[in-house]
Amino acid sequence: MNFIIAVFATFFALFIIVPMFFGLVRAFGFYTIVEEGRCHVYVLFGKVLAVLDEPGIYFLWLKLGLAAPIVNWLGKCHVLDLRLDQTYLRSQPVNSEEGAPMGIGIWYEMFISDPVSYLFKNADPRGSLSANVSSATVRTLSNLPLAEMLENRHAMSLTVRTEVSPKSNEWGYKLGSVYIRKVHFRDVGMIKQIEAKVVNRLRQVTSAIKQDGANQVSIITSTAERQAAIEFAKAAAMRPRIVGEALQKISTDREILDTMFEILETQNIIAGEARVTFVPRKSDLLTQLLVADTAPQAAAKSPPSLKK
Repeated sequence: MNFIIAVFATFFALFIIVPMFFGLVRAFGFYTIVEEGRCHVYVLFGKVLAVLDEPGIYFLWLKLGLAAPIVNWLGKCHVLDLRLDQTYLRSQPVNSEEGAPMGIGIWYEMFISDPVSYLFKNADPRGSLSANVSSATVRTLSNLPLAEMLENRHAMSLTVRTEVSPKSNEWGYKLGSVYIRKVHFRDVGMIKQIEAKVVNRLRQVTSAIKQDGANQVSIITSTAERQAAIEFAKAAAMRPRIVGEALQKISTDREILDTMFEILETQNIIAGEARVTFVPRKSDLLTQLLVADTAPQAAAKSPPSLKK
């Protein structure tokens, strides 16, 4: 039971009593905590008493003196964010030297450099800086050549930054980096015409590439066919020479030559599929066959009168 009471007492003390105590201490101006990237500006009866822009714990009695207990009640503490901020303005309307309606997208950084000027010299420093950047972009980048607009973005960014920085410093809102991120055409009809020209040009280039490829293939094919024809012609011319040289070597031996011609003759007879009749020696069968074969031919050649 005592343990449970101790737990509840500790919880009540740490999460309720201690935060309330430190809250009352801060409300009466004993101390304050400035976080990283923040700035506290204490104002009492229209007068700036202190500007705390470094992170840490500050005892307000040492900074503000006797006004510390009442500054949070009768005055005001402005907490400002000193961190770097970024903004992008889309499609700022400008015209090129040739009269083309263009749009410029500009990106810029800004941060609070003077908290007092930021609070009291301009009611809307952020909006005023945005309007100043927009007007400077239109004023300095209009009537530039179209090629320069599309290519020299770094030079245009420096021009806008140089134009805007002095005025923004007066408001305590310092301009950082400026960069032209996008340059585009605003006229839809002009965009369609450019797209059509680009598509036609791509088609022409594609056709030219295809035709060049077909020409190269034709050249390679014709060259290969010509070289093949030359080599085949050389081979056809070499064959008779090789055969003649072989026959010349064979003709030196009469027996081998006769045997070769007999073999060739036999091969021709076999390849011709002719009918061959073998007749024994000293037989009258061959004479009879020849007589029987020549008799119809002689009758066909005799005059018609003799046939009757």
